[in-house]
This record gives sequence, C-alpha cells and structure tokens, in this order.
Amino acid sequence: MAVAGGDERGTTERVLTLLGLLQQRPVWTGPELAGRLGVTPRTVRRDVERLRTLGYPVHASQGVGGGYQLGPGQDLPPLLLDDEEAIATAVSLLAGAGGAVAGADDAALRALTKLDRVLPVRLRHEVRTLSRSVESFGGGRTPVDPEVLMTLARACHDEVEAGFDYPSGSEVRRRQVEPYRLVASDRRWYLFAYDLDRADWRSFRVDRMTDVSPRTWSFRRRAAPDAATYVQEGVASRVYRHQARFLVHASADTVRAQIPASAAVVRRRDSELCEVLSGAGSLDFVLMHVVLLGHDFEVLDPPELRGRCRALAERLLAAGAAGSPVPDVEE
Repeated sequence: MAVAGGDERGTTERVLTLLGLLQQRPVWTGPELAGRLGVTPRTVRRDVERLRTLGYPVHASQGVGGGYQLGPGQDLPPLLLDDEEAIATAVSLLAGAGGAVAGADDAALRALTKLDRVLPVRLRHEVRTLSRSVESFGGGRTPVDPEVLMTLARACHDEVEAGFDYPSGSEVRRRQVEPYRLVASDRRWYLFAYDLDRADWRSFRVDRMTDVSPRTWSFRRRAAPDAATYVQEGVASRVYRHQARFLVHASADTVRAQIPASAAVVRRRDSELCEVLSGAGSLDFVLMHVVLLGHDFEVLDPPELRGRCRALAERLLAAGAAGSPVPDVEE
C-alpha cells in the first residue's frame, strides 16, 4: 500500500479523487477511503483536512454507521480551479454567449453566475473583470482569440490604454485607444473605445485586430455613450452611405423578431409603435426591407425617401395592372 507523499500534483489529484468519492455516496469509512485511494487512513485524515481548509464541509462521526460525510453547508465551497483554468472557463463562457444555439446566451450567463459564487475571492475578481467588461445586443458570431478577449477585458477593467494593429483601407495602422467595453453582436465581437488619435469614440472588430497589447498608461473615464447602443447603431447604419429612419406600426418586440440586431436598431415608442433605424448603400434597398416587414409605416428621415415611396408604389401598381389576366390551368 502506498503511503502519503509524492509531489504536489499527486496530492492535488488524490484530494480531487477523494472529493469525488465523497460525492458518490452518503458515508465512507476511513479504511474504505484509504483502500480506494491506495493510502493510509492517516493520509485520508490529512486530505480531509485539506478539503475543509478549502471550504468543503466534510463531517466525521464515530461508532457503527459512522465515517466521513460531505455536508451540504449554506454556502457553496470553493471550486478547485487554478488561475489559468478559471480564466479559461470564464473566457470560453463569454465567447460562447449569444451563440447560434437557442438559449445558449442565458445558459452561459447562468454558468458565469455560478462560477462567480463558487470561486475563491482571489479568482472571483478575475471572472468579474470579464463579465463587467462585456455587453451584448444580439448568436453565431465570428470566433476570436480568447486571449485577445481577455487582454481587452482586463484593459477595460483596469482602465489602461491599449494598442493594436487594425486595417484602414489598404493599409494596417497602429491604433491607441482607451478601451471601455467589449460588445457582442449577433455576428461579431467589438471593442468600444475612445480613439486617442482621432479624439472620438470608435468601435473596432476584435477579429480584425492583431498584436493586441495593454499599455502602461492609465486613463480617467470620460462621459461615454451607451456602448451596446453605439456599436449597434454603427453596425446597422453609420457604416453605410445612406441612413433611414421609419415609424413602424407594430410593437418593438414584433419587429425585433423580424430584423437581425446587426441590420437595424429598433426603438420602442409605445406598445404599438416603434422606430426603425437602418442603413445601406441604396435607400431603395432599405425601403424594400421595411416594406417586406408587412406593417404600415411612415418615413421619418430622410425627406427625399418619401418621394421614393410614391415612385415605388406607382411601379408596383403598374406591374400589377400590366398584361392580360392569366387563365387558370386545368390539370
């Protein structure tokens, strides 16, 4: 029979095995556990003390029917994860939030909440750093390097400047920013930041960044627009040549279910009205998309789009009236 000892990794693996055994059935005697672990009863007692030190409520009772028992406790015990494992788990959950699988974003949020509850204080801070630096406005997004997400999340939380290479037209330029939030759309991850070279707010696609690194300069937070709203408006309208705004006679929830979050911003007016803000290379393209929603609507901006509505209506009426009626075909 092996005795207590071995390196630290062996001790950790043995304690984890002991924890697993205690979770399998209500009571174990010391000799039973010693036999399963291949150690002495004295080593079992030491490993039980290690679990108690970590916060696991392991009870011991004497006499017939006595032994070691894992108690419920009012608080969840610390989770046995080292720093890298905890951070990797948090990043993976965040990277998967809002994915293509229905309900995955809610499940990831619940898992992050549970992870926050069971981690030791030292690691709990790291997970909260991530969760507080991420926002979302919509599933199935372009994958990004988790280490880049982690670097940017830390920079957002620690309020330190960040630098990265980013394509601009036909060349790649170094950008220096004050990072504020990571924002997840239905397709991509974005960084919402204050661009120091352009002295204005910008959003950057994380999948386009290279050579991402934090800087040593800290910054004081500025008054900032809402990160998720800013990024969504940029993705849905500002990046396009033309922008249009409509008053749609339907609830915001109904219209949001018809339009991807990256295609338009939907703002609630009341229970039966909403505003739709969208952009495209052609105003006719935006107009057709709103027509196909199937709701009554009014053009708010730009004014010239009202004339395009009349022209489109005339073309459709003409198309419907043109030609001879098509006779029914008998089979």
